[in-house]
Amino acid sequence: MTSLNLTKSQAQPNIILPQVLNRAPEGTKVFVLPVGFLAADAGWFLRGANTSTASNPAGPNGKPERRDLVMYVVLIDHPTEGLILWETGCGRDYPEVWGMPVADIFARSRYEPEHELDAAIAKVGYHIDDVKQVIIGHLHLDHAGGLVHWIGKDVPIWVHKVELESAFYSAATGADDAVYQKHYLSLDLNWKVFDDRELDIFPGMTLHWLPGHTAGLCGLQINLIESGTFVFLSDHAHVQENYHGTPQGWLARDHQAWFSSNERVKRLEKATGGLIVPGHDEKVATPLFGKVFK
Repeated sequence: MTSLNLTKSQAQPNIILPQVLNRAPEGTKVFVLPVGFLAADAGWFLRGANTSTASNPAGPNGKPERRDLVMYVVLIDHPTEGLILWETGCGRDYPEVWGMPVADIFARSRYEPEHELDAAIAKVGYHIDDVKQVIIGHLHLDHAGGLVHWIGKDVPIWVHKVELESAFYSAATGADDAVYQKHYLSLDLNWKVFDDRELDIFPGMTLHWLPGHTAGLCGLQINLIESGTFVFLSDHAHVQENYHGTPQGWLARDHQAWFSSNERVKRLEKATGGLIVPGHDEKVATPLFGKVFK
């Protein structure tokens, strides 16, 4: 990760790339907070993982590979917009709430009380009731289950129009009901939608529509004065291997759209010099925990 003015093209006199024009104001603080850990078969996340062949029926590793996944949220203390939350994690008691077989397939692997969303926010000195805006990258249960905290409240919940339509259709018809669940897709949330391909939603914060994993998934770009650019991908990439070219596994929905979105993110990384943060990669996310980015 580099600061905003240290990529080669940005360092040229009188040149500021449009991708970094929308800078967060001085005083913005960003926290990346862990909210849980899951473990599941690698085939959910990586195409071809655990593939059995005629010459190697036991698979590439002799036994099925499982992946440990971190779940995180991003808390932004914004001088003009107040406290903003990017995604929410699973929500309280999610193994029981999800039920079987989902909680067995995506099993809780580690738990500490500080992984609860309200506790994670409190650990860095804030209260969950202070959150003024919530932005959701996509509405799968491990990224949006915590929306139950805002049911019946007036806090705006921002999501791409296509994602909201897809999630509610799935919840109503059962079309994709394992990953979109009714308990947090409530009509009593203050839904706010947009249909832009790119949206400068707040000063220093840009949403990028990245369809593929889901129809309306978005990533969040944050341009900070000191710490540089971050691009949080939600589940456009579960892990680094996805971003670097290995397609998603059984959770993929539209591969061609995903490939096109991935190319756009690569161009964005090249232009900004930013840190690309997949949705669940422990090696990328863990070094961000416990720090304040400005």
